[in-house]
Amino acid sequence: MNYTIDELARFIDHTNLKADATNEDISKLCLEAKEYHFKMVAINQVQSALCSQLLKGTDVNIGAAISFPLGQTSKEAKLFETRNAIEIGATEIDYVVNLTEVKAKNWTYIKEEMQEIVTLCRQKEVISKVIFENAYLTAEEKIKLSEIAKEVEPDFIKTSTGFAPTGATFEDVQLMKKHVGDKVKVKAAGGIRDAETFKQMIACGAERIGTSAGIKIINQLKEELSKNNASTISIKEN
Repeated sequence: MNYTIDELARFIDHTNLKADATNEDISKLCLEAKEYHFKMVAINQVQSALCSQLLKGTDVNIGAAISFPLGQTSKEAKLFETRNAIEIGATEIDYVVNLTEVKAKNWTYIKEEMQEIVTLCRQKEVISKVIFENAYLTAEEKIKLSEIAKEVEPDFIKTSTGFAPTGATFEDVQLMKKHVGDKVKVKAAGGIRDAETFKQMIACGAERIGTSAGIKIINQLKEELSKNNASTISIKEN
């Protein structure tokens, strides 16, 4: 497919999840998101209210990270955090699965957790994303989580938080896309820092990219267009 720069910018969740991010840092993130027309700002849950104020009247979404980055809180805590994030301005929710229950193969728990959070997001008309944290998972576990998501139908399943030893890989994006089907999209996040990696993730099936290097990526893509004297960039599916 051929994409304009603006269409490619809309793949990007512009990210600052640093523990020491200041209000000034988050304000800068929002200004950049408006300037480059990114799809979303990805921030820690408590910053949802500030981002909602700064992005009022724009089509840039506010993405709150829930039970981040470990996912090791109860379903009830995740639901409270999700509900509160939405109340203070979040329009997208990225929550981390409970890896202890994944390792215990307690798939009933994992499905119930996903179902309850996704249902709440649907009721509030908010986009839901389920973070697997693939660095800690076997291929079997990634496949099983994808199959559960295929049943529950969150809006996205997501490779990583960006805080684990490794982030998104092309192989993981392809694996997740293969097993989740067409009703659920895949978000790649973690370690995506240049235009070539960005394009390859899209080629592998990612429909959203989480990155703190969005400005660098878009500027590299603009350079590519200028070099080729073109108005669009072609990305072929793998």
